[in-house]
Amino acid sequence: MRFAALETSTEWCGVALWRDGTIASVECRAPNRHSELVLPMLQRLLEQAGIAAAALDAVAFGAGPGSFTGLRIACGVAQGLAMVRGIPVLGVSTLEALADEAGAARVVACLDARMREVYYAALEKRAAGWVEVVAARCVAPDALEVAGAGWTGAGNGFAVYGNMGLERVRPEVHPTAIAVARLAAPRLAAGEGVDAALAVPAYVRDKVAFTTQELQR
Repeated sequence: MRFAALETSTEWCGVALWRDGTIASVECRAPNRHSELVLPMLQRLLEQAGIAAAALDAVAFGAGPGSFTGLRIACGVAQGLAMVRGIPVLGVSTLEALADEAGAARVVACLDARMREVYYAALEKRAAGWVEVVAARCVAPDALEVAGAGWTGAGNGFAVYGNMGLERVRPEVHPTAIAVARLAAPRLAAGEGVDAALAVPAYVRDKVAFTTQELQR
C-alpha cells in the first residue's frame, strides 16, 4: 500500500509517504505558509521515491483539532488528491498523532487553542492502539483534568501555559505527518478510509475569534 500523509494543524507543515511499511517524510516550521508548501513537499517525496501521484492508494491527513486554517488546508489538499484518483481519505486525530510522538504510554496531548484555551485529550497506549481516557475537548488551561499518576504532557499548550499540574511535560513535541502515517496505515488496511467528499476536519471548537466586548475585558 502506498499513501500520502499530511499534517498542517500547527505551525509545522509536514508530509509523509508510506510505501509498504517504509516512511519517508519532510517537514518545516512555516507559520502561515502551509498552503504554498504542502504540495511541493509531497512532489519532492514522490520524485525521490520514483513514483507518480497516480500510484497512491489513499491519502491521510491530520484532521484536528488545531489551527482552523491549517485543518482546512490539509483536508482540502487530501480531498483534491483523492477525488481525481477515486481513492479513499482518512482523517487522523492530531491529538492522537501528538501522543504517538511523545514517547510515553499515558499522554496528555495539549495544543494551544488561542483565546486563552487549549485543545487536549488524555490517551493511553494499549495493545490495540491509543484509547481516549479523556475525549478531545477545548477548555481553559485551569480546567485540564486527568485522574491518576504517570501521565506525560506533550504539545505546545504546555509551552504557553506551563505544566498545568503535570510533573513531566514535553512542550516541544508536535503532531507529525509520520505519526499520521503510522496511525493511518492499519486503519486504511482495514478499509476505514472514506470517499473524499466525506472527509471533514475535527474542529472541536466553532468559535475562531474574540468579540470586541471580550477583547476589552
